[in-house]
Amino acid sequence: MPIAVGSKAPDFSLPSSELDNGRPGKVIALGDFLGKKHVVLAFYPLDFSPTCTGEHGCFKNDFDAFDGLDAQVLGVSIDSAWCHAAFKKELGIAYPLLADFNPKGKMADSYGFYHADKGITGRGTVIVSKDGVVAYSEEIGLGESRSNEKLLAALKALA
Repeated sequence: MPIAVGSKAPDFSLPSSELDNGRPGKVIALGDFLGKKHVVLAFYPLDFSPTCTGEHGCFKNDFDAFDGLDAQVLGVSIDSAWCHAAFKKELGIAYPLLADFNPKGKMADSYGFYHADKGITGRGTVIVSKDGVVAYSEEIGLGESRSNEKLLAALKALA
């Protein structure tokens, strides 16, 4: 069950698709954004899967709208930082992808999106406000795509 709106967002610190000394794995933490930006956590099952590829293309197309609402998009799945880096390069994604790789799904589980029976992260979105509180939380079926319009409306409500 996804984390409840109004809850304090669990902290995290994960390697990412971003480079650190020329290699993927730069660590990104929720605390990097608190007090500065809202955080849109886009949980998804796997890099290079059809629905996930399409969804990240949509985030890419709407990136300026999210950025204009003072929000940082972060993709989250169980893939490794290296896999994320290849996926990001292939799609031309401008935002970081977090590797919830080891221990597998720990961060997604703290937000209620890890499906241990399937060994993957479920599809869902959490918006964490600048003050670290969950302002939006929704799980979506594995074969379905999320609605950027709903997410942008939720971010506008935080302004």
